Amino acid sequence: MAITVDPPTFSDSPFFFDRRTVGIPQQEDGIVQSHSAPRVAYYHPKDVGNYHYGERHPMRPHRMELTNQLVLGYGLHEKMSMHAPRKATEEELRQFHDADYVDFLKRVTPKNAQALTKDWTKFNVGDDCPVFHDVFSFCQQYAGASLAAARKLANESTDIAINWSGGLHHAKKGEASGFCYVNDIVLAILELLRYHPRVLYIDIDIHHGDGVQEAFYLSNRVLTVSFHKYAADFFPGTGNLSEIGSDLGKYFSLNVPLQDGIDDESYISLFKAIMEPTITTFRPSSIVLQCGADSLGCDRLGTFNLSIAAHGECVRFIKSFGLPLLVLGGGGYRQSSVARCWTYETGVLAGVALPDELPSNNYYEFFAPDYHLHPPLTGQIQNLNTRQSLERIRVTIREKLRYLNGAPSVQMQEIPPDLGGWLADEVRTREEKDEEEEGAEGSENKDPEMGGRGEYFDLEEMTGGRKRTRAF
Repeated sequence: MAITVDPPTFSDSPFFFDRRTVGIPQQEDGIVQSHSAPRVAYYHPKDVGNYHYGERHPMRPHRMELTNQLVLGYGLHEKMSMHAPRKATEEELRQFHDADYVDFLKRVTPKNAQALTKDWTKFNVGDDCPVFHDVFSFCQQYAGASLAAARKLANESTDIAINWSGGLHHAKKGEASGFCYVNDIVLAILELLRYHPRVLYIDIDIHHGDGVQEAFYLSNRVLTVSFHKYAADFFPGTGNLSEIGSDLGKYFSLNVPLQDGIDDESYISLFKAIMEPTITTFRPSSIVLQCGADSLGCDRLGTFNLSIAAHGECVRFIKSFGLPLLVLGGGGYRQSSVARCWTYETGVLAGVALPDELPSNNYYEFFAPDYHLHPPLTGQIQNLNTRQSLERIRVTIREKLRYLNGAPSVQMQEIPPDLGGWLADEVRTREEKDEEEEGAEGSENKDPEMGGRGEYFDLEEMTGGRKRTRAF
């Protein structure tokens, strides 16, 4: 039986374990039972890396293709179930977004954008959120993946679900913001809330997760925690310690405002000191973790000094709680660093220690000149976060947790099947219908070169007529 090396966690060592020294998993028998490893589902929408914001725009969807190539090159697809999900429908997008905004995204093109937006004054499209070719299809792709991943968690058919194309946390209910058009995170959380009483949202992007916080600012069923840079001249300019939620959601929004240059040791220490009591107090039914890679050192827009290993240590720590976990991407504007980071974290989630030398892949030259998973950080920024300022943040957050008074209870009631089963209005191919009649479990568009756990799927297994419970 093949098992993976299980290195010590950060709490077992003076800092965090350097996984570059761990070898390839060896074949052993009789130590770890096969059922003990968490089930991991990996979502990668086909062609999601082919969209283009514009020649000089820092957001490059192509980073998802680089990431996927590394994941496949390392053989991680053999450790996970692989899925190519269908696009989100307009009805699904309207579960959070305004109908007129969804209709705008559907109709807008580079040629008619100026007329539809009344000279760029509506829906906040423009320089940061340009109208590019097939922008609505792009939104449907990454949102559909996050929704499919959330359904798989809710159906208890996986323990961890990954969608690196998602995590666009700035989009608002009725407008685009910060390179984000559709807030797939909010849509995924809403789907989880159909079955889970409480959802914890964690954001380690360098930018404040303002869109998600705003969506659940009045709710006590979603606790949002954002670690980010906070400054008056840094987008989006929100995320101060004083933003704590309102009405029923008071104290259910926690913000960790940081300054330039925070390093690995300071960040991880603070992250663990805050997240452990938060999870213990809130007792979430599931966790959504946004892993924006612009908090890495040397990012084109970011100003932190985090290494890939430190960023991944946050993922490992959250995974250690053993709760249903949805992991999403986010920011990250140096493509080679983003691909390295998310590949490493895929390995962390799958329980596989990856060699530092990168595998051969179609984009190998993108990773020049070192061709390693953990390149050395250069050009570090001065750390403006003092021990006193970080301790003040830690104490303040711990004080806010005291006001939660334990986890809120919710009444569970019977509901009809989720949106994944409402396909009456969708065009289904004869092949799809035949497979469903034969009892296939959502196995459309299989990759013929992959079998078993390495297959790609377009649609999730339907819940049919089963009765599910909903938390109100």
